[in-house]
Amino acid sequence: MKLTKYKEDNKIIKLIEEITSIVFLLSSFILFILNKSLYGLLCMILLVSLLTIYIFGKKFSRYEKIWFISIMILASVFTILFPSDDINEVNAIVIMLLYLLDTYLNILCELLISKQSRINFIVSLGVEITEIIICFVLMYRIATLFTTLLFWIPIDIISFINWSKHKDDEDDDLTIVRKLKGYQEVLVLSAIVIWTLIVGYIVGCLDVETSLFDGNDFLEDLVIYLDACASAVGICNGIFIYLRLKEQWVAWYICALLELVINILSGQFILIILKIGYLTNTTYGYIRWERYIKEHN
Repeated sequence: MKLTKYKEDNKIIKLIEEITSIVFLLSSFILFILNKSLYGLLCMILLVSLLTIYIFGKKFSRYEKIWFISIMILASVFTILFPSDDINEVNAIVIMLLYLLDTYLNILCELLISKQSRINFIVSLGVEITEIIICFVLMYRIATLFTTLLFWIPIDIISFINWSKHKDDEDDDLTIVRKLKGYQEVLVLSAIVIWTLIVGYIVGCLDVETSLFDGNDFLEDLVIYLDACASAVGICNGIFIYLRLKEQWVAWYICALLELVINILSGQFILIILKIGYLTNTTYGYIRWERYIKEHN
């Protein structure tokens, strides 16, 4: 009798927690919509993060939960400390919402891919849509914009299909992964250099106006070439992910460093937290994949 009562009490407590969370989420959303309040925005994004961990808690380890929530809390703190200004006549709150949404989706995607889960590609589609909107709103990173539209969205879809065909024999949630050969790495590096120079030059010739750099032409040109390089490394990363190669983590590490520099030069301090999250989880993901390959070869 006592055990049954304990279970029933637990169910009631969980139900109350879920109802409270939903009410708080809705009230934060309404507050944000009506008043465009920074408080409402932060409450909404943090609550969504907590709900994610609560609902899918069994899928994540303690380290992964702490990492996920820590990144979102730090991003929220940086949102308060370094709020965005209106850019290209777009309200600052809307821009910060996009930054935080980008952070949330990206780190969730990062966790899933480190766990060799094909679900990461579904979340990644949300990342691509968010980042396309950010590029349009800020009128910058043209190379990344077109790479996302023409490469990342299709590669996410076909990668999901490909990973579904290579499930681990012992665990259906896992995907079999492998590594690249030496000569292939040289070819990849050569292609990145060529792409950076050609795409950087082409984008630099385009007449794209933005108030993000306050008329600093040198800074704008520098970001164009860094973005061209990041898009090239990103394409390699996407191909490596499709082929289930562990070198995708090396490519992602380089891409994260390039994007970190771009975010600093562009004054996007909220997104710096996302890149720090990338760098820590990339190390974690590389170790996990390396261990898996050694155990299965």
